[in-house]
Amino acid sequence: MYLAIKKVKPLSNYKLELTFENKEKRIFDVKPYLDTGLFKALKNENIFKAVKISYDSIGWPNGADLDPEILYEKSKILLKSSL
Repeated sequence: MYLAIKKVKPLSNYKLELTFENKEKRIFDVKPYLDTGLFKALKNENIFKAVKISYDSIGWPNGADLDPEILYEKSKILLKSSL
């Protein structure tokens, strides 16, 4: 299932609060990715906090990005829409 990300908010401890197009809010933990490839740069909190919406997903200024399907599947639900 492909759900676009409509909002991203960086949290402490390398977590992201994501709002998907179905209004669901979920928490994604980036820590498991911080020792690989472009994600190593995200250990710098200033770079981590620079996360932005990129098309229907998220990305960072250094080119690191994550697929919206992975973000949805690997995140934990925070708030489910009542719609």
